[in-house]
Amino acid sequence: MRERAKGGRLRLQPWMVEEPTERVLKALDAGGVEARFVGGAVRDALQGLDVGDIDLATPAEPEAVMALLEKAGIKVVPTGLSHGTVTAVVPPRHFEITTLRRDVETFGRRARVSFDADWAADAARRDFTINAVFLSRDGRIFDPEGGVADLASRRVRFVGDPHKRIAEDVLRLLRYYRFEARFGGVAGEEEARAACRAAKDLLPRLSGERIAQELLKLLDAPDPIPALTMMREDGVLGVVLPEARTLLRLSRLIAIEVKREPLLRLSALVEVDREGAFALARRLRLSNRERERLSLFASPFLFDAEGGERALREALYRLGAERLGDLALLQTASGTLPQERLEAVLAFARSAKPPVFPLLGRDVRALGIPEGPRIGRLLGAVKEWWEKGDFAANRALCLARLKELAASESGE
Repeated sequence: MRERAKGGRLRLQPWMVEEPTERVLKALDAGGVEARFVGGAVRDALQGLDVGDIDLATPAEPEAVMALLEKAGIKVVPTGLSHGTVTAVVPPRHFEITTLRRDVETFGRRARVSFDADWAADAARRDFTINAVFLSRDGRIFDPEGGVADLASRRVRFVGDPHKRIAEDVLRLLRYYRFEARFGGVAGEEEARAACRAAKDLLPRLSGERIAQELLKLLDAPDPIPALTMMREDGVLGVVLPEARTLLRLSRLIAIEVKREPLLRLSALVEVDREGAFALARRLRLSNRERERLSLFASPFLFDAEGGERALREALYRLGAERLGDLALLQTASGTLPQERLEAVLAFARSAKPPVFPLLGRDVRALGIPEGPRIGRLLGAVKEWWEKGDFAANRALCLARLKELAASESGE
């Protein structure tokens, strides 16, 4: 850990004193409202990581918070009034501000809350100890659940009884493994894992979107293999992703990848054909773009790994440089493309420009051919000829071929 609290303090970070943060805190100060940083911002700052959106906790009720922010001219969004949460927008930051609360009654992912909690009671209802650390604006640390020590020892521990925490919100089961991937050790915390094993049959209650979000965030960790191994051992992986049968291929991909790409990692982890990739994407409710990419990465691969320069040019034309490189990485991870050949393919993808067909519909119309299906047919015929010729024909040659085909169709 690069940044540690010394004597219960954290050295002031840029995000704590920058103008957007100061605007929000001053707006609350004007009403005598105390606010402390909490959650991911504090956890990541303690780890020396970059901080994105900032969460704040306050004893003030959400309506009072909204009134103070609006009075200061800050845009505020009532993102979850019934749960005590509003969002202050001060570009480029978003500040999620939540009233201290305790759960009166839980209903799966929802809860009826009461806004009469103190700081310790609010911490006691959070998911993990490392997310239950409060930080004052002057750097004082309030750690009622021992999260700082857990973070330092790479221990991901539920607050209180892990069975109860999961019963309150089964998504916490998947979040446990995601946090293990980023902040945990190799073997995990046995009491937490036992609770996850006991509750794994509740996972089908989650929506595909929620499962996908957690899986992709987990796969974005520098090394997700230990956490995925725990998930497999605990029977969790088989419930949420039964297609995950190629952990070794994912491990090989991570060893050679150029950058972290969660969807490519997912493709390496699952064993599916193209039809299976579409089915998986539907189940996880992936976006259209993600679905197309997942199917592209599925076996059989869409280019000849052992082909020569012509095969590479064709793959570059049909796939683009980024997808060509991704598929080459997957083939090497699968053992079908040697490492030395991979380097050559990646170098080609970085340096070569994809071929661009030099004709457009207006070139056909310039020959006096009216709008209609004939334009597309002629363009398609020239394009096919150009592709078969290894994309070598320039615009002049393609125009000559177009005129030749048009004339032959007209019987001239």
